[in-house]
Amino acid sequence: MTRFDRVKKFVLTPNFMTMSRIVAVPVIVILLMYETKLTTFIAAGVFSLASITDYLDGYLARTLGLITKLGKILDPLADKLLVASTLVMLVSLGFMQAWIACVIIGRELAVTGLRCVLIENSQDVAASWLGKYKTGFQIAAIIPLTIHYSYMGINFNGIGLFFLYGALIFTIWSGFDYFMKARKFL
Repeated sequence: MTRFDRVKKFVLTPNFMTMSRIVAVPVIVILLMYETKLTTFIAAGVFSLASITDYLDGYLARTLGLITKLGKILDPLADKLLVASTLVMLVSLGFMQAWIACVIIGRELAVTGLRCVLIENSQDVAASWLGKYKTGFQIAAIIPLTIHYSYMGINFNGIGLFFLYGALIFTIWSGFDYFMKARKFL
């Protein structure tokens, strides 16, 4: 096996992809700290790539049998760090309302705590279809909200706000669903 093959094999591991999402967080934060049309566009691109790794790492872990205890802990942590830090930066820039970020981040923390309770009780903590829609809408909102400006007549802020309210609905709905399903363990 050549050195390139070893590097390629390592880069395609689920845990490497998860770690790349964590590394993307300070990059996005720094880009948004120096907010210009260019830096917001690059930050949206970095966020997009990091979001793609969220899908890929799970897919590879399942199909190649590379599920690890570390991955089970780091994957949801990386997702929450990526979304929460970007939302905080969007609020600080005035690109979205703070109360929406509080609801989304609060739900993420509450469900993470609930997942710990469920794991202690040997219960399944896999994401439901509502959780998958929630994630999809959050990503679909954050990317255009990060770009924020209008380009070539496209109002990215308006698109982002549309998906943000959808994300808010799925965030509340999926959080309620998690707690209703787990109420006997609380």
